Amino acid sequence: MSFIKGGSFLINETEIKDVFTPEDFSDEQRQMAELTRKFMENEVVGKVKELESKNWDLTVNLIKKAGELGLLSFDIPEEFGGLGLDKTTSILVSEQISMQGSFAVSFGAHTSIGSLPIVYFGTKEQKEKYLPKIATGEIICAYALTEANSGSDALAAKAKAVLSSDGKNYILNGTKMWISNGGFADLFIVFAKVDGDKFTAFIVERNFPGVSSGQEEHKMGLNGSSTTTLILEDAIVPVENVLGEIGKGHKIAFNILNVGRFKLGAGSLGGAKNIIPVAIKYAKERKQFNKSISEFGLIKHKIAEMGIKAYATESMVYRTSGLIDKYIETLDKNNPNDVLKAIEEFAVEASIMKVYGSEILGYCADEAVQIFGGYGYSEEYPVSRFYRDARINRIFEGTNEINRMLITGMLLKRAMSGHLPLVQAGMKIMEEVMSLPSFEEEEETLLSTEKKLVSNSKKAILLVAGVAIQKYMMKVNDEQEIMASIADAIMEVYAMESALLRTLKIVEKRGEEKSQLHIDATKVFINDSIKKVENYCKNVLAACSSGDDLRIQLAALRRFTKHLPINTIELRRKIADRLIEDEKYCF
Repeated sequence: MSFIKGGSFLINETEIKDVFTPEDFSDEQRQMAELTRKFMENEVVGKVKELESKNWDLTVNLIKKAGELGLLSFDIPEEFGGLGLDKTTSILVSEQISMQGSFAVSFGAHTSIGSLPIVYFGTKEQKEKYLPKIATGEIICAYALTEANSGSDALAAKAKAVLSSDGKNYILNGTKMWISNGGFADLFIVFAKVDGDKFTAFIVERNFPGVSSGQEEHKMGLNGSSTTTLILEDAIVPVENVLGEIGKGHKIAFNILNVGRFKLGAGSLGGAKNIIPVAIKYAKERKQFNKSISEFGLIKHKIAEMGIKAYATESMVYRTSGLIDKYIETLDKNNPNDVLKAIEEFAVEASIMKVYGSEILGYCADEAVQIFGGYGYSEEYPVSRFYRDARINRIFEGTNEINRMLITGMLLKRAMSGHLPLVQAGMKIMEEVMSLPSFEEEEETLLSTEKKLVSNSKKAILLVAGVAIQKYMMKVNDEQEIMASIADAIMEVYAMESALLRTLKIVEKRGEEKSQLHIDATKVFINDSIKKVENYCKNVLAACSSGDDLRIQLAALRRFTKHLPINTIELRRKIADRLIEDEKYCF
């Protein structure tokens, strides 16, 4: 069975049948999502004040209740007490859990970065010892990578591990920062350098001698999640608790961050979708100048834009989970290493999900505050909390700046290794640029203009990436502004194409009339995104070329990004009217 390679969306045309969408969820997936939603509504959402007062006993009890429902065990293999479900179900749960930001962090620290290192890299003995208790919540996990002077540069960590004289234990010394669940976790995945240079992961229990937590951090948001330092003072860790190989801790750290980004994208999507009905309800109730502010054009613009951006992000998130699940089908799904290999294959898409999702969440939170006006700035209304809680997502799991560098860097690395034929695709684009443009009129079909814009956007990116590489060669990785602009264009293309393919698939199933909301959203999104792609590409060309070369390249770029604008005001009003009528995200 073949699979689509990660990053290949940039050079290949994807068939509608190869795209997984939310409309393709199985009954089992929908049931798991509903189970999670009810748990959040019945057990968590009404306890926000208690959670934000740092009642960790409540948080621990809620995690255990989630364990009783099986919500902690979907990524844990069945032989170790888990459910071993597909990745789409896993991120569906992540999306629903995001209904309350603080608890979502506590939950995610346990089920994702805290426990998956053992799932993917643990020995059989380690898995048998820890995973069944992790699945029920008897053991709660945390992840300890960051240090005061090694934020994005995790490998610069100073925490040290030295083998004891009897060879039975490692003695760990150092301090880790920003540990989610730090105040109550029973188990920590800790990274330290054996003999000061071999970066290695360890499974560290709270009750090991020399292990303690610092005071709770006073954070901008997520006040209902525990964040502390982890202090290791001659901490005694048995040699059997080394996780993976000595000196290979970077493999664990980076691969687990890929998973974390993948899930954070889904969680950010869930957060954005939860904000929309709150903003709509208030807009309908708030009266100014003798009418509801939801009737005002600029408020409709905000509501429509929140829905459109969430639709594109949702399309992208589940397209990616579908790709990962399809790849896993070609491997041994009971082999954690094979599952990890599938997630690693789509590391580019995972970073895109993380960056795009977190920035859409930030946009929705900001616009919700604006719709609430002065009340949005008051702690008496929920949107101020949404705003504060959302901000960290652009920093979690590697900052968005780092992830932008990773998106372009990973694609270039795959091109150089021959894993993706990006160089060949780029050369083909240069040949097209040098040839006379075709003036043949193509047959107009539903969204054919948008389809052409998506295809041309890919060509534009390949064009400017080729120009950048020609100028800087292997040093292009040092040109961060150029790398980030290319990444921004790539993200827009992945979102544009994901929304387009999903909409076309919906039309195939339901017909055009019943799919009008999706069609309108796709038209608006692509109309606006093509302008962004053009601007990002212009920035790169202007940084790499000048004079006649720049003029020729800009002329080529215009061939790919030229389009007639559509009446987005009218379409946004239609979309907003539907969202306002339904009082929720209704795609």
